[in-house]
Amino acid sequence: MQKRSRWRGLVVLRRLLIGAICSIAAVALLSVHVHIFLSSKVPDFSDSYKLPTQHEIGFQRLSTERKWVQELAPPHLSKAPLPSRKLDGASGILDLDKLWKPPQNRDFVPCVDPGANYTSPAESQGYLLVHTNGGLNQMRAGICDMVAVARIINATLVIPELDKRSFWQDSSNFSDVFDEDHFISALAYDVKVIKKLPKELATAPRAVKHFRSWSGIDYYQNEIASMWADYQVIRAAKSDSRLANNNLLPDIQKLRCRACYEALRFAPQIEAMGKLLVDRMRSYGPYIALHLRYEKDMLAFSGCTHDLSPAEAEELRMIRENTAYWKVKGIDSREQRAKGYCPLTPKEVGIFLMALGYPSSTPIYIAAGEIYGGDSHMADLQSRYPILMSKVCTH
Repeated sequence: MQKRSRWRGLVVLRRLLIGAICSIAAVALLSVHVHIFLSSKVPDFSDSYKLPTQHEIGFQRLSTERKWVQELAPPHLSKAPLPSRKLDGASGILDLDKLWKPPQNRDFVPCVDPGANYTSPAESQGYLLVHTNGGLNQMRAGICDMVAVARIINATLVIPELDKRSFWQDSSNFSDVFDEDHFISALAYDVKVIKKLPKELATAPRAVKHFRSWSGIDYYQNEIASMWADYQVIRAAKSDSRLANNNLLPDIQKLRCRACYEALRFAPQIEAMGKLLVDRMRSYGPYIALHLRYEKDMLAFSGCTHDLSPAEAEELRMIRENTAYWKVKGIDSREQRAKGYCPLTPKEVGIFLMALGYPSSTPIYIAAGEIYGGDSHMADLQSRYPILMSKVCTH
């Protein structure tokens, strides 16, 4: 009986000793890990995605800087993995080499050469006059479409007339902007192009037609080409978005591309001026060409008045109201901005470029017209990027 009691006592004592040893070991292990965790420097990876501080970039951050991302809804973060970034010490600034690295072309090559069955243009049925409309880029795209339309309806294309009635009141002719002779010769195997309508047809009756937007080949072959029975001259009242983007014959698509990338070339004097500007900008090193679409016409047309004064917003509203060919008059600026229809303000562009990692020493060429509000709206961007250049002067 005594042996059994002694044995039970030894078992209990043994268990107590084992428990004590385990407790001591656990406490020791925990204390070591806690000490290491607290004393180690924990990297804050979110720092890599913060805007640089005033000390890092040398400008005064404005108190309203975050307002533009907090207007209507919190930003939606992508679930995609964050791109790896090479950090320069603890500053979190992107590796500059990566910023200027050309994007991969993914083996894409031009596809503009005509197919094996492509033939020279058929006998012309008449003359196509074109009144282009919109800004320079819209006119350029419209001209390319009209080259394709002329091919479809077997027309001789008269050098298009540039828009002189738009907001800018630009009096330039085709030959002032583009190399007219090159345009004619480059398309010789595709469409017959002439500089002026023959004198004997100057007073001939002509059909003035608003071609239907985004139309396919059937529309032009059936509805428009049938007009040759009654007219020798067809005038396209507008050129923008008159031809469908898709479901066209490959050779028609290729013709549009040839017109855009081979036939349309800037006039020699513009080419020379462009080369001069590029050479000057390259003298500063790598630069950003920024199409800052913040001109008066853009803001008035779109109804985007974010960060503008009441007087400025009213001025833009009146411009829109008094421009007859702008059909939409009543526009909710907040709704436009919420839908993503508004351009970035100069201030927002500066924040965006800084967030991408471009240092404040980066030269920026402002590829735009006169910025609405001038220096008052450019001040924040210039405080971040002092080297601002334009075709007029260096800021």
